[in-house]
Amino acid sequence: MNWKHVSLAATPPQAWRNGGGVTRELLAWPDAADWRVRISVADVQRDGPFSRFDGIERWFAVLQGEGVLLRIGGEEHRLTRTSEPLRFDGAAAVDCSLPAGTTQDFNLMAPPGRARLRRVRGRMDFSAGGQRLLALYAHDAPAALVMDGETTHVAPYHLAWSLVDIASSGTVASNDALWMEVTR
Repeated sequence: MNWKHVSLAATPPQAWRNGGGVTRELLAWPDAADWRVRISVADVQRDGPFSRFDGIERWFAVLQGEGVLLRIGGEEHRLTRTSEPLRFDGAAAVDCSLPAGTTQDFNLMAPPGRARLRRVRGRMDFSAGGQRLLALYAHDAPAALVMDGETTHVAPYHLAWSLVDIASSGTVASNDALWMEVTR
């Protein structure tokens, strides 16, 4: 299996239009101009609204900091480094508060119903159907992915991703990682 690796440190930050933070785009597939899948890490530096993405489903997870409070459609969601990723409509109005200072957060964006994001702390088995984009982001700790008898090691602060055409299963092991499956 051919896994591509992307380093967070080698990805240039892009300032937000509202001045509230910066984003590092780790993957825009199939290309940056017309993406169907976008994976990024954002440094949120102050309270404010999220950008809208009509026709997109967003997944959000806190990586560093004391957490965020997201207000989406009249509901409040308190998220920390231990929370499971939150899925929401990219067209929704989202207001973000930083109760205890800046955070670093992970974002996965894809067409509705096509993606799944899971936090890995320990060992996780997976089984994915064919025609998928699979990805693993290792945050503070390295990660190991065993699939079809092959082991792929992912260094901290790196994304590994691959396109698969057939059903696959395997195991992910890490103390701090995020696993993604996106139907193409």
